[in-house]
Amino acid sequence: MPILSATAATIAEAARHLRSGGLVAFPTETVYGLGADATQDKAVAAIYELKSRPSFNPLIAHVADLETAERYAIFDTRARYLARRLWPGALTLVLPRNPKAPISDLVTAGLPTLAIRVPDHPVALQLLQALGRPVAAPSANRSGKVSPTTAAHVEEEFGARLAMILDGGATRVGLESTVLDLTSDRPVLLRPGGVTRETLEASLGEIDVAAEGQPDGPKSPGMLLSHYAPRLPVRLTCDDPQPGEALLAFGPDVPEGFALVENLSPSGNPVEAATNLFAALRRLDQPELTGIAVMPIPSQGLGLALQDRLRRAASPRSSSGV
Repeated sequence: MPILSATAATIAEAARHLRSGGLVAFPTETVYGLGADATQDKAVAAIYELKSRPSFNPLIAHVADLETAERYAIFDTRARYLARRLWPGALTLVLPRNPKAPISDLVTAGLPTLAIRVPDHPVALQLLQALGRPVAAPSANRSGKVSPTTAAHVEEEFGARLAMILDGGATRVGLESTVLDLTSDRPVLLRPGGVTRETLEASLGEIDVAAEGQPDGPKSPGMLLSHYAPRLPVRLTCDDPQPGEALLAFGPDVPEGFALVENLSPSGNPVEAATNLFAALRRLDQPELTGIAVMPIPSQGLGLALQDRLRRAASPRSSSGV
């Protein structure tokens, strides 16, 4: 399927494809999503098959507004406050699933919880409104690999295997959504992302951070230890350039001796770096290179999410390719 510019006509066509069980790639403010009607088991199963995604790794349900979200998940006062303040936006809430909600068990990976959000992108919102149902939409890439931030990235990954690729331009945030678990008394940050920990704590007070490696399987997407990984090995130091190695740089002081350099932000701006991260990793992931070294990134604001993605990109790969 060729890439199609997002118009009223193509968005309506995309909704028809979703309704009939097809897979549609579409833009959000974070990354491009690989969407399926979250109420159809076969459609959701097709996501797992296409991505080679472990079935114990749950998916995020995307909806058009809070009113729709409340039909599928149980909101307490905290969840409703955050949703009203930060939705549409790059925040996913993990909440108790409404047991009567018609949503596929494959979306929740059999858990009694549901990860749900309202994306902040006009194309995504128009598509969700046209469909009138939640859309399960992980990032539109093979499981564990670098997330797509343009329609061209999706086409490189899946090409004609999708019913449609809606082009809404490059994504604005460039990192996946923050995932916050509100199923217990203390909020738990499961995945740092486009909404910073500082923003959440300004609304809720101190929050806990989930430990890496979930023995019973992850409670949200993006928690597998090896994730967001290019084909080349990634190491989180840059003090000793190796032969044929590329550098993922940050800030004005870039060390010499690397075969190729991509600077996420010459000015040292974490927001700019987040926007450029996945595209830069793709550009460095070249077969003639031997690996990718990474410069240090401060942990303030979006820097925490950047560190998380890079740490997972550098983690040892599992035998299943995840």
